[in-house]
Amino acid sequence: MKSFHFELIHRSKRSRARVGRIHTPHGIIDTPNFVAVGTNGTVKALDNSMLHDIGLQLMFCNTYHLLLQPGTETVRQAGGLHQFIHRKLPIITDSGGFQVFSLAYGGVADELKSRGTKKQGGCVLKITEEGVLFRSYRDGSKVLLTPESSIKAQKDLGADIIIPFDELPPYHIAPEALKKSLARTHRWEQRSLEAHLKNPQQQAMYAVIHGGVDPELRQASCSFLTGLPFDGFAIGGSMGKTKDEMHTLLSHTLPLLPQEKPNHLLGIGDLPSIDRSIPLGIDTFDSSYPTRAARHGILLTSQGGLNITKSEYAKNFSPIEKDCGCPACAKFTLAYIHHLFKARELTSMSLATIHNLYFMVQLMQKYREDIMEDKV
Repeated sequence: MKSFHFELIHRSKRSRARVGRIHTPHGIIDTPNFVAVGTNGTVKALDNSMLHDIGLQLMFCNTYHLLLQPGTETVRQAGGLHQFIHRKLPIITDSGGFQVFSLAYGGVADELKSRGTKKQGGCVLKITEEGVLFRSYRDGSKVLLTPESSIKAQKDLGADIIIPFDELPPYHIAPEALKKSLARTHRWEQRSLEAHLKNPQQQAMYAVIHGGVDPELRQASCSFLTGLPFDGFAIGGSMGKTKDEMHTLLSHTLPLLPQEKPNHLLGIGDLPSIDRSIPLGIDTFDSSYPTRAARHGILLTSQGGLNITKSEYAKNFSPIEKDCGCPACAKFTLAYIHHLFKARELTSMSLATIHNLYFMVQLMQKYREDIMEDKV
């Protein structure tokens, strides 16, 4: 049996929601599932042994940042990313394209919100058919990122799932420019796949479906990329200004993907979007939202977000959420965590992050149970 394969367990009778298992060299990923973002090989404020204890099955690391610091050659010499960061469970890495093109067109947060309007400039020096030339934000040195060098970097890192190099055009782009961008992305993805297949290393590669908010281009992207031997499919690029627009786009795109292979929604993982996307058949989601919210004192609960910095929690000696099995709820009270935030103790962020990630793990478990019972 292949080291990487997708096993479909159940499809809901009520929707396209499905329960499955993604088998990888470092273990199984139950789907649907949430993927935490550990940009530099760690989720901010936590060590990787805690992620293991929480039960986070898949972690997302950023090739762009690891390429610049400490360098992917250093990680390779350390025995690969799993060894370097002491993680036994599966890892997915991106190509670096998302960060590079966010430098060209606007910040990552702006692009996720479809506000990327900035013209090429700043750290990005040149975008050509070969790839993207940019300056390192760390030391100003010039770096050329191409499909081949992105895959070489991801081979050094040794993640279970890797992503081909792609272009991330902004939401506000002329139709003709979007067509040219998509054609180049397809050429880059094909080059990435060819480089990967020369040395698979038991890694799986997910294609990235692009096309902006144009349904015809999304269909063309699905048609081209599903004709190539990718192991799974990620949906990327701008998906609209509103959740309704994204829902319409995903409703159109997902039926065009092979049902026997896993799919992933890139960069989207807020609770309303997950709730609307699971019935469409999305398998995995990555987002920094739960961990970023935690560092700002927003704790996720079944009743919604709780702002622990508010004075109403100063004398509340209950856990964050009753019956929550996370280490933060098992040992500490709202009053204590409130005090830590007010005192600006770093432990406040650690406890909040532990709780929010545990909440996401349990939430996805509940979704899987509900799909198995055809409730979703």
